[in-house]
Amino acid sequence: MTYFNTISKINYEGAGSTNPFAFKFYNPKEEINGKTMEEILRFGVAYWHTFTMDGSDPFGSGTMIRSWDKFKGMDLAKARVEAAFEFFEKLDVPFFCFHDVDIAPEGDSLRETNQNLDIIVSMVKDYMKTSKTKLLWNTANNFTHPRFIHGAATSNSADIFAYSAAKVKKGLEVGKELGAENYVFWGGREGYETLLNTNMKLEMDNLGRFLQMAVDYAKEIGFDAQFLIEPKPKEPTTHQYDFDVATGYAFLQHYNLQDHFKFNIEANHATLAGHTFEHELRYARVHNMLGSVDANQGDPLLGWDTDEFPTDLCSTTLAMYEILKNGGLGRGGLNFDAKVRRGSFEQEDLFHAHIAGMDSFAVGLKVANKLIEDRVLEDILDNRYMSFTDGIGLDIAEGKTNFHELEQHALNLGEVKHQSGRLEKVKATINQYLLRAYTGE
Repeated sequence: MTYFNTISKINYEGAGSTNPFAFKFYNPKEEINGKTMEEILRFGVAYWHTFTMDGSDPFGSGTMIRSWDKFKGMDLAKARVEAAFEFFEKLDVPFFCFHDVDIAPEGDSLRETNQNLDIIVSMVKDYMKTSKTKLLWNTANNFTHPRFIHGAATSNSADIFAYSAAKVKKGLEVGKELGAENYVFWGGREGYETLLNTNMKLEMDNLGRFLQMAVDYAKEIGFDAQFLIEPKPKEPTTHQYDFDVATGYAFLQHYNLQDHFKFNIEANHATLAGHTFEHELRYARVHNMLGSVDANQGDPLLGWDTDEFPTDLCSTTLAMYEILKNGGLGRGGLNFDAKVRRGSFEQEDLFHAHIAGMDSFAVGLKVANKLIEDRVLEDILDNRYMSFTDGIGLDIAEGKTNFHELEQHALNLGEVKHQSGRLEKVKATINQYLLRAYTGE
């Protein structure tokens, strides 16, 4: 059965194309520094937003029109697999991602849930035999069901801790069976609403124990995927223990887990934490902890997770700058953890949204690569921090001085001459490079 029979395979037609079902900037075969765009960007489709999301929000019911929604239960799950792989093929995307409950419905017991999952995983595995699309990562949804009302690994109930562990155990087995490149831990409810009824130390210790058990079991079954932590500051809890990359990194170091995990950084989560997307990418990169990316954007006028498809070219450029400086994403990728707007309810809107996101990151890739080739930002930084390349500055940078020597240096200083940061010039230069991407100069 086909679900997108009016849409053909999406091809690259160039910036001058007026075809809404064509890439204008994303050319998967175009090479940049010896690698194709497809190899560098490693795009992924989020199963949950694309095939299960109905468009409902806190103030309104679902609006999405999906031809597979005429089915129910396991028949619906099977129809979504058929629709998904048709979509993957027509979009020609190399990866997809899912939570366990995205692909298979929960049963009346964990045993029945696992049986449902086994049936759908077997179906997915059969499709993957003839598809180029592979599994970027999978994860366990330990936050939606009411059983997780007080958290999962940080729940006050030992029974829920055990239930959550059993779900992750199954998730690791599924990841191995489907050849997942990564496995993600997003602690949707791993936090608290108030400290008044929270044993923070016990909860954090339990979370550390939980993650260590996951590491141990992955080794036991020979699942060598990269483990990823996805930070988020709040929503649905008041405070989550993986608030941002810095908080998550400190947590991993405290529990001696830093060698087993990297970060899956989501743009909209970064802005909710009060950071820019590129800040979170930079922090992870300079600590060798950048693993993968959930590519989306938020609405600056809304204080919640809107998960919009990325279309801000300055943001995608600065993101790709960090990714290229990182040497790429390794086993990670750019997963579109993004949903069409509630008013974009037709099935073809799924293609328009992904085309927009893929084109936006393709532009970002080309502009960021040119910025790096021309050493635009590198030269700015070298000049700005030149005082640390010789004399007392070099001694500071190399850890070869102390307060006594620094005091003597300061006592003999005359007037210190500052240099302008020239921020406006820097931003104008980036705009210039972005405009060149349109004109082809």
